[in-house]
Amino acid sequence: MPHPSSPDLLVLHAVRLKGFADTGGVAARFGLDAAQTQEDLLDAEAYGWVTRAAFAGLKGWSLTEAGRRRNETGLREELDRVGARESVAAVHDDFLPLNGQATQAFTSWQLGSMDAAAPAPTGDVLAQLVEIAYDLHPLERRLTAHLTRFGGYHHRFAGALARASEDPVWITGMEVDSCHRAWFELHEDLIASLGISR
Repeated sequence: MPHPSSPDLLVLHAVRLKGFADTGGVAARFGLDAAQTQEDLLDAEAYGWVTRAAFAGLKGWSLTEAGRRRNETGLREELDRVGARESVAAVHDDFLPLNGQATQAFTSWQLGSMDAAAPAPTGDVLAQLVEIAYDLHPLERRLTAHLTRFGGYHHRFAGALARASEDPVWITGMEVDSCHRAWFELHEDLIASLGISR
């Protein structure tokens, strides 16, 4: 049976995956209770694991270096407790070639979008992303067989891809839960869980 991660681990991990988010965004990332998330964030702030900042009208939380280390320690301990390290490492190995394809597709999309003289980069790139979404699904199933916190990446990616035909911001936009955002978070999730670098 898949292991559900503890809420306090998920709060720190959500901050890492989001990079910068308000309390509501942190809670929403893993469907946590907002009031308890606020308490967990205040505790983490007292330990020096997260910090609050405000700029350009935005307020939110981000991890400190100590928080990053604490998050990685918690993830490592969870992997070992569940006995999922080898399985997650194997998924990461299978993810890497797919990540190369996704990175190339996102770059092609962004470069084509910036060139006003070029046609919109739709057909080929969208077809590549559809294939990537298809290949992502079994990788996620392998991960969620051990840890429930890995769930949702395929749904987010495929959902954003479906919306891209109406609005291309859903491919690489940072202001929405785009394909690129979901993909970036999955990559960060894997490397954080395994304690490796990109």
